[in-house]
Amino acid sequence: MAAARHGTFHRLRVAAVEPLTDDAVAVTFAVPAALRDAYRHTPGQHLTVRHSASGAEIRRTYSVCGRAPGPEGPDALRVGVRLVDGGAFSTYAFKELTAGDELEVMTPAGRFVLEPRPGYFAAIVGGSGITPVLSIVTTLLAREPEARFTLLRSDRTTASTMFLEEVADLKDRYPGRLQVVQTLSREEQQAGPASGRLDERRLTGLLPALLPVDSVDGWFLCGPHGLVMGAEHALRGLGVPRERIHEEIFHVAEEAASPTSPAAPPSAAPTHSTVTATLDGRGGRWPVRDGESLLEAVLRNRPDAPYACKGGVCGTCRAFLVSGEVRMDRNYALEDDELESGYVLACQSHPATEQVELDFDR
Repeated sequence: MAAARHGTFHRLRVAAVEPLTDDAVAVTFAVPAALRDAYRHTPGQHLTVRHSASGAEIRRTYSVCGRAPGPEGPDALRVGVRLVDGGAFSTYAFKELTAGDELEVMTPAGRFVLEPRPGYFAAIVGGSGITPVLSIVTTLLAREPEARFTLLRSDRTTASTMFLEEVADLKDRYPGRLQVVQTLSREEQQAGPASGRLDERRLTGLLPALLPVDSVDGWFLCGPHGLVMGAEHALRGLGVPRERIHEEIFHVAEEAASPTSPAAPPSAAPTHSTVTATLDGRGGRWPVRDGESLLEAVLRNRPDAPYACKGGVCGTCRAFLVSGEVRMDRNYALEDDELESGYVLACQSHPATEQVELDFDR
């Protein structure tokens, strides 16, 4: 059989669970020597954690927040977990998870990344959106002396700000190469921008006052849907080319509409459809039940099909559309060039033709 081309799960021991704020913890996994090559990651990538609760499988995705490893791979991986109201895994991690426990952790994935290179880069993040950017900034400044970075972050209050000390340490270590601007939405601060949310209007006025917008080689936007969309619109209005903007969205509301893939009308759905899928070198052909996504149809027959969030956010289920047509309910993971090249998110795709063929291996 061909070697697996997708993320695989391994049981990793929890080395530490550290409080970050009143509602967030940092979880560190120990990586044994035999798995260090598998868990080598690019700055900005994430891990998917698999856990069982009340007999149901839960998958959650968390960005690696530490510096990317060298060729030897990491001996530890650290992620930040914020407590979500009603969240099954975040509640478990916050209240029950302890050092010595074991969890199933998928090997790193994700394309919200920056390989260290010379240049000027900037990020606009909200809340837990700091986690992948922390890895990007830490690795970039340590490895590339000709790189500079501006970090604009938004949090509710100082007490809710994740990795506050880590960012302060980076600012002290690289005073001439890292600019950090902190905004708070629910607390007044003595210095810096006035309190309030970072929306499109505010960012349009604030960004040119902070940095030369047109000199930035790459923008990294991460956080809630509203902040990321507002930041993108502000940057585009300031003349930033779309290819310089990279996005990763957390906490997408169900009612949010996809910015790139409006749903096709109900009449576009065929009465009977089948999906042909290639995964890890093996193919199969199966019927698609009424209303289910292509990922759901594949999972009924190939439970090893890759996925994490099922919300169109993480991009783990990305597949190449070989033939046929699909409609995507929403897309917050694929860039424009990926869409133009023929990639789709299987978790959000429904058949628009009777025959659809996907290739998960491309």
